[in-house]
Amino acid sequence: MTDDWAGGTCEGLGWREATEAALYGPGGFYRRPEGPAGHFRTSVHASPLFAAAVARLLLTTAGELGGGEPVIVDMGAGRGELLTGVLAALPPGLPVRAYAVERAAPRPDGLDPRIEWCAEPPAGVSGLLFANEWLDNVPADVAEADGEGTVRRVLVRPDGTELLGAPVTGADAEWLARWWPLTEPGARAEIGRTRDEAWAAAVGTLRAGLAVAVDYGHLAGARPPFGTLTGFRAGREVGPVPDGGSDLTSHVALDACAAAGTAALAGSGAGPAELTTQREALAALGLSAARPALSLASADPAGYVRALAAAGEAAELMARGGLGDFLWLRQRV
Repeated sequence: MTDDWAGGTCEGLGWREATEAALYGPGGFYRRPEGPAGHFRTSVHASPLFAAAVARLLLTTAGELGGGEPVIVDMGAGRGELLTGVLAALPPGLPVRAYAVERAAPRPDGLDPRIEWCAEPPAGVSGLLFANEWLDNVPADVAEADGEGTVRRVLVRPDGTELLGAPVTGADAEWLARWWPLTEPGARAEIGRTRDEAWAAAVGTLRAGLAVAVDYGHLAGARPPFGTLTGFRAGREVGPVPDGGSDLTSHVALDACAAAGTAALAGSGAGPAELTTQREALAALGLSAARPALSLASADPAGYVRALAAAGEAAELMARGGLGDFLWLRQRV
């Protein structure tokens, strides 16, 4: 990261550039050997029920495309945990093509040979593109309205100290005006244009099928007044410091991503984007947090214990105030 900071001004770098270096540069957080799972849990790590639900979605998508070989593309694959779970949940012997898209790590040792490891999503495939907590780690600049109401880019030093830079102009200013206007002094926003572009590019690689982004997000009319930029290290939320020692993440304006994806698909005959909560999406895929009938305890004690454990895991995935509040963006191609 030294070269990145040396290339900036003595005042600091914009958060997008600083995050890029801190997460993906030499020695960056996502290049550490323990991987993301060493620092925080996603739905994938919370329960195999999540991967099983994605496997069902994959089979449904393949059926809608004519019943050929299922194809899944996992954006921001980490160390391949989601695809490993999906393949384990599919019927034994089912032919499948699986692509793990991960720019920050080499192929893990012992990964299922059916998984193709790549730095960019394959172009022209038909199937399911799934992005679980990917967009929140696409680096974004931060803006803040100063005391006079002028919206300025926030700069950051390697120790996390911030200061206000030049006024936001051009495409970033246009994005803020449309999606996240800052009207009060001190108001902050993450400029989501980079996330929009990343999502539109990913959706554009599909010839046909379904693209799904799952993330903590917000919608117009309910934007957080001071942004959401934060850090995570060893399972704890910490202040955002771009030194490579912690994750840097912020919630995603998924309605803006939806509009960008729709624009990218204009003229293709694709349907409108759909936004729903993870709670609703997983329920539609067959998950239930309902406790098993007590009568099962006497008829099949072991089965009752398994069903009770599954209900507990489903409850975590679907919890209000937790993972269940994540947003699912679905776009058909």
